[in-house]
Amino acid sequence: MGNKTIGIDLGTTNSCVSVVEGGHAVIIPNDKGERTTPSVVAFTADGQRLVGSAAAHQATVNAKRTVSSVKRQMGTDWRMNIDGKNWTPQEISAMILRKLRTDAENYLGEPVSDAVITVPAYFNDIQRQATKDAGKIAGLNVKRIINEPTSAALAYGLNTGAAQKIMVYDLGGGTFDVSIIEIGESVIEVLATSGDNHLGGDDFDERIVNWIAEEARRTQRVELKNDLVALARVKEAAEQAKKELSAAETAQITLPYITQQNGQPVHLDMTLTRAKFNELTRDLVERTAGPVQNALNDAGIAASELGKVLLVGGSTRIPAVQQKVRQLTGMEPNKNINPDECVAQGAAIQGDTLSGSKALSVNKGILLLDVTPLSLSIETVGGVATRLVERNSTLPIHYSQIFTTAAPFQSSVEIHVLQGERPMAADNKTIGKFKLKGIKRAPAGVPQIEVTFDIDTNGILRVSARDRDTGKEQGITITANEKMSDAEIDAAIRDAEQYASQDQARREALDIGHEAQQLINEVEKALDQQGKQLDKADKKQIKDHISALRKLVYKNQPDKTQSGDIAAIRDAMEKLKQSSGKLTQM
Repeated sequence: MGNKTIGIDLGTTNSCVSVVEGGHAVIIPNDKGERTTPSVVAFTADGQRLVGSAAAHQATVNAKRTVSSVKRQMGTDWRMNIDGKNWTPQEISAMILRKLRTDAENYLGEPVSDAVITVPAYFNDIQRQATKDAGKIAGLNVKRIINEPTSAALAYGLNTGAAQKIMVYDLGGGTFDVSIIEIGESVIEVLATSGDNHLGGDDFDERIVNWIAEEARRTQRVELKNDLVALARVKEAAEQAKKELSAAETAQITLPYITQQNGQPVHLDMTLTRAKFNELTRDLVERTAGPVQNALNDAGIAASELGKVLLVGGSTRIPAVQQKVRQLTGMEPNKNINPDECVAQGAAIQGDTLSGSKALSVNKGILLLDVTPLSLSIETVGGVATRLVERNSTLPIHYSQIFTTAAPFQSSVEIHVLQGERPMAADNKTIGKFKLKGIKRAPAGVPQIEVTFDIDTNGILRVSARDRDTGKEQGITITANEKMSDAEIDAAIRDAEQYASQDQARREALDIGHEAQQLINEVEKALDQQGKQLDKADKKQIKDHISALRKLVYKNQPDKTQSGDIAAIRDAMEKLKQSSGKLTQM
């Protein structure tokens, strides 16, 4: 059957990769066995690059050299300077994509080059192109860029026959968007989209972090926010508590040895109830109401006309969020699909269709009709934005309109292409400019200049202008400075490849270090809770084993570690497990 096409959900906080096997879209686990990979990249002081949970774990203590939520910077001229090299958002995203690609190759046992990558429905042209470039740098042949809600509908739409309009409510780690989609006879069409790209699970975590810090201040008079290592543990505990509260009414937050106060260790132990959590985050849940209403209004339908509501994004597991969706739509949201995974699965299904595979008999070449998220216009006399393409128009689009000159004997015109909903050009986003020269000299209003907008199925835009008298033509495929040149892309590809061959020992050293640290934390916690019942000799032995292991972990520098060092750490862990065995049995 040849090479498989993978589907990639390149998320703001987490990414996910899927492939069609045996007629189903399956999720490919990463090298840590996780089904999603944090979209975090870090550069350590000793020149390593970490991607995924390894990068996320050290984010707080290495904040200046760690990049998270780079998706928010896609299509901008943001740069991250590390050791004198400026990294573009495309290159950082490519590191995440390359990791997903490597995980897929290890899982499938064959090289992978073809991919379908998803983007938010309201990504503009430049952001889509940047995503495509990131794929190219990661060594992927990006067969199609598709909208996330469309992808979710595809993961879902396979098992539905009836034509209907559905709402996709997507609350991820860092962004929120809502789309109204029409599923018809083998056609999926996005009717409208709206959202808030600074609202997501991270905000919910932050409310818990602030609450824990406030409680610690109130009860223990300690300031946790100044202690980076403590803060990292608090963040992890906050996220864990949030997850627990999706199923339970209370979550226990236990953080032994969280920090020191006047030379004394401080332990935190608090209970967060679901009611308190809901109160802390009520306004966040409320903020999703506006976009839901906007999307319904734009699609010109009432909530009662919706056939289904799909929940996408891990944050939709929060009970208060589901309650809000019920209240806004009057419907029970559909939950028989994994909210973290369905976008990647839909992309894999689309990839399978594009590669001409017949693995999915049910999917008879579903046609995806995506839309332009924002209106496209050109600037005309008086700084007015004259619309050529309305927002939420179905792709592909080919549209022409005749304009003329404003001044007599004008021999050139500047075509200023804009994206946005405002009436004046200055209030919209410039996505490109070009000049049409060699217009035949004539009085104002005589020349006929035909401006054409062409948008292909990937949402990539080409604008051209032609003087109908001389036949002179000029055009651009968005030249905004945010687009990387081919040379830059090639350089980035080479750079990415050179790093991909980084050795395994480094990763092993990192993993073992992390494992050892976790073991130390667990034993210390148990010692703290049950230590009083132990006799002194046993207690001393455990403490000696802890400090021996801690020394080894401290010395463990991933780029210098030899296999002997790793063996020594394993050995020390074994000793500690044995001596602390009494603790857990009591």
